[in-house]
Amino acid sequence: MQPVSYSSLREQLGTYHSMAMDRIRSFIPEHGPREYLYDLVLDYPTRGGKGFRPGLCLATCNALGGDHRRAVNTAAALEMFHNAFLVHDDIEDESIMRRGKSTMHTSHGLGIAVNVGDAMNVLSIRPLMDNLAQLGPELTWVVLAEIEHMVRQAVEGQAMELGWVRDNICTIEEKDYLEMILKKTCWYTTIHPMRLGALIAGEDEAGLDRFNLFGYYMGAAFQIQDDLLNLTGDEIKYGKETGGDILEGKRTLMLIHMMNNCTKKEYMAIKEYLGYKRNCHDTASIKWVMGLMEKYGSIEHGIRSSKHLAGAALSEYCLLFGGVADHPDKELIENLVLYMINRDY
Repeated sequence: MQPVSYSSLREQLGTYHSMAMDRIRSFIPEHGPREYLYDLVLDYPTRGGKGFRPGLCLATCNALGGDHRRAVNTAAALEMFHNAFLVHDDIEDESIMRRGKSTMHTSHGLGIAVNVGDAMNVLSIRPLMDNLAQLGPELTWVVLAEIEHMVRQAVEGQAMELGWVRDNICTIEEKDYLEMILKKTCWYTTIHPMRLGALIAGEDEAGLDRFNLFGYYMGAAFQIQDDLLNLTGDEIKYGKETGGDILEGKRTLMLIHMMNNCTKKEYMAIKEYLGYKRNCHDTASIKWVMGLMEKYGSIEHGIRSSKHLAGAALSEYCLLFGGVADHPDKELIENLVLYMINRDY
């Protein structure tokens, strides 16, 4: 699988992200507590996210013959929900960096960060309400139903991951991990953005499930690559602390693979380590865990798995879009699969 030039892809994603951000700025209240709330609502969204979710939504709408302008409200809601998840996710994981800067709770305190995340979730409803005038009541209701499913799946996946860490569950298999990321990552990062774009382009609701498998393969490849970057990526480019997933005890594909292949003595030592609180972990411990991953080929396993899933996604892409007329956004979606696994940040 050869890398392709991503400059035009990044440019188009940036354009779609800007459209979503313009809409987001338009519904932030001008009055009310600014310093402790509304000024902070724009903090994460303006830190330079890649715009995968609004980009997929708007590109799918265009590629299938729709008008992306009708989907901007929905794309803005997707981007706002995503950033609200990030604020709360950083609190839950005790992360200290996000997109190259301090996380909100480390900069502004836990209480304010929780409240800002709550506000972002509430504000995400506004553009979905505004769909009523543009899309009509029937389509607006279907879009809301899609969003409700997306959010519910995301919090269920987060609950699985948090529960594994809290209870120090170490008997997890790869199928468990894949189920978790289907819920936590795929539904809201890839599947629903495409379903929503297709829906607004005129796709019948009954035909939306045909996007699920493609979105699952692409989203799973994206998440494994993200987990790999957390282990091996450049901290400056990646924007989060290297090895943060190890510090947080996250059950990544690589950790699961290593624990399922190591000796019993190593397994017990890793389990004891994962049971410690984050502040008990240090750089030496990260190197020790990384060394075991390298010993058992777990990093290579993650790379192979990500590329295998990307290949499956490309096969599904051909089935989905093979009969669709050529369009720059059709090409963008194909290239996005490759970008998700070849990116280095």
